[in-house]
Amino acid sequence: MRVTPAELPEVLLIEPDVYRDPRGFFLEAFQAERYKSFGIDGTFVQDNHSRSVAGTLRGLHLQVGSRPQAKLVRVIVGAIYDVAVDLRVGSPNFGKWVGVELSAANFKQCYVPEGFAHGFAVLSPEAEIEYKCTNLYDPKAEIGIAWNDPALAIRWPIDRPLLSERDQRHPRLEEQTDRLAAYDLR
Repeated sequence: MRVTPAELPEVLLIEPDVYRDPRGFFLEAFQAERYKSFGIDGTFVQDNHSRSVAGTLRGLHLQVGSRPQAKLVRVIVGAIYDVAVDLRVGSPNFGKWVGVELSAANFKQCYVPEGFAHGFAVLSPEAEIEYKCTNLYDPKAEIGIAWNDPALAIRWPIDRPLLSERDQRHPRLEEQTDRLAAYDLR
């Protein structure tokens, strides 16, 4: 297994060892002790699975307050452009983002820490995404940031995405800063 910090060093890209033979392949999608040795030591308490069609963009989402979530994201069908945005007030990387292609073919995973917003755009005809979360979903703790906020200037690979009604209504970052967590200097 290879773990590489992304351009935002708290965001980790994981490439599991994949064992292939004429029957197919095998990999460990998660192993707590091994992941902990790379700094992924939160306890995952919820697994989510979503399916989306080409052109779909989901996000940007995060949970705040007493229910922050870290996420471990992987694609089991198709391909996505996965984005994490540092929204920890006072962080030297506040408002910066990183994007990476995750696919069923490349087996890569992305670890999105607490305090980072998450979103993705579907690159294939369809995509199925599974992600682990370190906290239970709490609609009262969830906030969203506009996917196309000019202050973030995310270079999405699609111009006219298919969005949920909720994602269409997310405010810009400047309207949400009072709800964001402070950067932890520990």
